[in-house]
Amino acid sequence: MTTVLTPASPLTAADRCDRCGAQAYLRVVLISGGELLFCAHHGRKFEPELKKIAAEIQDETDRLTAVQANAAEEEQH
Repeated sequence: MTTVLTPASPLTAADRCDRCGAQAYLRVVLISGGELLFCAHHGRKFEPELKKIAAEIQDETDRLTAVQANAAEEEQH
């Protein structure tokens, strides 16, 4: 996914995927106006189509790997 670094506010646990309702990790600002939110799964699934219609894509999926790394460290202790 292409990441655009903008001063947009970070996504929170309250932001939900427009497709399935899971926590959103991608915000897609549309060329036509408005925005869509996606979980990592649906962001990857719709990536080719989103790139065609997006003015900006805010990708915070790296937070998922950070959470998994922290959980693995805690299990080792």
